[in-house]
Amino acid sequence: MDNEIINNIKTLALDMIENAGSGHTGIVLGAAPIIYTLYSRHLNINLNDPSWINRDRFILSAGHGSALLYACLYMAGYNITLDDLNNFRKIDSKTPGHPEYGVTPGVEVTTGPLGQGLATAVGMALGEKILGDKYVIPKKSVLTISNHLIDYNVYVLCGDGDLMEGISYEAASFAGTLKLNNLIVLYDSNNVSLDNKTDVTFNENVMNRFKALGWNTIKVKNGNSVSAIDRAIRRAKNSSKPTLIEIKTIIGYGSNKAGTNEAHGKAIDKFELAKIKQDFNMPNEMFYVNEKAKEEFKKMISAHSSSKYNLWANNYDNYVKTYLGGEYEKLNYLFDRVGRYNLLDFNWDFERDMKEELRITNQTVMNKISKIVPNFIGGSADLGSSTMAVLSDSNNIVSNNYNGKNIYFGVREHAMGAILNGLSLSKFKVFGSTFLAFSDYLKPSIRMSALMNLPVTYIFTHDSVSIGQDGPTHEPVEQLTMLRATPNLCVYRPADAKELVGCWNEILNAKNPSALIISKQELSLLPATNAKYVNFGAYIVYQPIETFNVIIVATGSEVHTAIHLANDLWNEKKISVRVVSMPCMELYLKQNKEYQKKLLPRNIVTFVIEAGSGLSWGRFIYDESYLITIDKFGKSGKSNDVLKSLEFDYQSIKMHIMSKL
Repeated sequence: MDNEIINNIKTLALDMIENAGSGHTGIVLGAAPIIYTLYSRHLNINLNDPSWINRDRFILSAGHGSALLYACLYMAGYNITLDDLNNFRKIDSKTPGHPEYGVTPGVEVTTGPLGQGLATAVGMALGEKILGDKYVIPKKSVLTISNHLIDYNVYVLCGDGDLMEGISYEAASFAGTLKLNNLIVLYDSNNVSLDNKTDVTFNENVMNRFKALGWNTIKVKNGNSVSAIDRAIRRAKNSSKPTLIEIKTIIGYGSNKAGTNEAHGKAIDKFELAKIKQDFNMPNEMFYVNEKAKEEFKKMISAHSSSKYNLWANNYDNYVKTYLGGEYEKLNYLFDRVGRYNLLDFNWDFERDMKEELRITNQTVMNKISKIVPNFIGGSADLGSSTMAVLSDSNNIVSNNYNGKNIYFGVREHAMGAILNGLSLSKFKVFGSTFLAFSDYLKPSIRMSALMNLPVTYIFTHDSVSIGQDGPTHEPVEQLTMLRATPNLCVYRPADAKELVGCWNEILNAKNPSALIISKQELSLLPATNAKYVNFGAYIVYQPIETFNVIIVATGSEVHTAIHLANDLWNEKKISVRVVSMPCMELYLKQNKEYQKKLLPRNIVTFVIEAGSGLSWGRFIYDESYLITIDKFGKSGKSNDVLKSLEFDYQSIKMHIMSKL
């Protein structure tokens, strides 16, 4: 029956590609036995409860193989119809060109950019380890089946392309260091990439690389052997390390392009498709389903999954009753990643005359958050002592103890971003930190969190050229614009401690990712800032009289400059200036038009002051001459000298504005 099911998965996937006129046939014909073996023998899932918290996770890191995945999910009995398969790659279908989280039942992660799926899976595997150590069942309790309430495995199907990407090396190194033995990577090793044979660009010994990273490695010489793949996965599940299983396959197996790069991403013509179906002993009709094979596949999955689900459900019910007093009906409530928090109700005890680096203030705020948000975890890319994004009252997560909140990601910004996505998908409220200039390293992963609408928090410190002597490599200029251009991402740049609390209040209750931009320099409390007004995205922080002639919009530390300038213009020239702090442009643009027109009337001369690129501010000004921004790289030197050389010191800004009035 194995071959019948595999062949039906293949032909359904090929029909999808043929019907769409595009897709990737090579992986369908080469890797179908791998995905079939995983689902039929190992993957613990519950089709009646597809979001079961203790299910095994499968991530198709080689996202171009989506047709293979959809066909497998259909045959397995997920809520996918033949009509859905027929709509492959069509607008708003359940079967998009690459897997998308929240669109297709059974798809755990959005994948497509190579390496992202593998790195995200590392985060999901770490999530299991943290939850496993958090919810421990005493061995002598009434629960004797397992002493871990959470104990799932994470499986990844990846290809040569995934392993060429730098993010894969970063993530694999992290996984090996933390000994994530619940992570099993199935490597579809066919020695072919899109353009050529891999020996042109990729001739390293992958097995030795992963061994050096602390992984267990297994090789399967025949990728068509279900029994060999099955044995390899069983061995991997007993390992004390993460495991890479290299499975030798032939891309496009059974087609006339087999073993060549031409088999990668081209649809097969009708004549070739008919021949392949004949070779598979399948009827030459579109979207044929062998109902007997489909039912047998579902039975296979149920045979190994049902017992684990039933035992887990019993453990869960007893755990809640015994250790939580029956307080919760669902485990999800224990670590809900989208909270319902109000930080504004707390007394933050900020002294009126305080003057402190905002990164230090942020650490204080984060540690208070940690006490009220049980699933609040994160870390930095080896910059915790600089970003200060450390939970000082919490344990560190290490290979022999996952019961903590601080994660040492190492110098791995790219992987950190994807790992955060995996942790968020595991129901944690996560943060990761680095310098703003290095947000470039995280951008692909930020984009993926925005695509999936995951409430990940990115904390970026050292937010401007004011850091000075580190020079232009470390001085962010274009990064704020890049982040603001990302759909679904909210970018926060608070002006002081009060706005910082307001930003965190929005972040903790958000269902989308957030970037929190924090200064290194000392900032005092401003009299008119207000945490609750951050909700509006922008609001008035200075206006000497009821009428006003000029508006200055500013963010972050530049709000202080704007207020100082407005006060001088009033005292010296009797020019009334409204200063608007805009801690979050995205929230402001969500306000109704009435509020926007009242706050920033279009008939008033408006300036923008921000220590970064001006490209995101065009909608607020008459022309670019009203932008007081930095649109060139910084310099190495003392902060004041750098600002003066860039004409962004106080006197230069004042002269610029006066020249326009």
